[in-house]
Amino acid sequence: MEIRILSSFEDAEKYRSIRLESLKNTPEAFASSYGEERDLSIEEFQNKLQSNSSFTYGAFDQGELVGIITLYQENLNKLQHRAHIGAMYVSPSKRGSGIGKALMEKAIKKAKSIEDLEQVYLAVVSTNESAKKLYSLLGFEVFGTEKKGLKLENNTYFDVDFMILYI
Repeated sequence: MEIRILSSFEDAEKYRSIRLESLKNTPEAFASSYGEERDLSIEEFQNKLQSNSSFTYGAFDQGELVGIITLYQENLNKLQHRAHIGAMYVSPSKRGSGIGKALMEKAIKKAKSIEDLEQVYLAVVSTNESAKKLYSLLGFEVFGTEKKGLKLENNTYFDVDFMILYI
């Protein structure tokens, strides 16, 4: 398995595919929806990958993109000591193989390399016990819960836990 930054046009094509897969298969795990992203062009996905304040990593298994994660730093001066982890996803057939942990460790390592960065935040659906267990093992702590923080198109609500890692 190889984990690396995604940046090329070919990466953007693969990223678009797995991102849409993630939004379709686990809509409760993301603020964005399949409907909001399905019509975005490859160029729009490539622009996301080439942002100066975010770093999107991909996990590749024999050339296939099977996992993704994005670390993005706040832009406002008073908030630049903070970063967020989002868009974390591992293809169902590869779950339980350590890819999620490896992606998280890569994002945390990158966060630690950014000057003046002190805190890394993430949000996770409160019922996603396997993800919360992984994040806790990596040092994240729950600092709050937003009741009915996500609402799906079918009017299903999910509570969201907010977690923080001090680096």
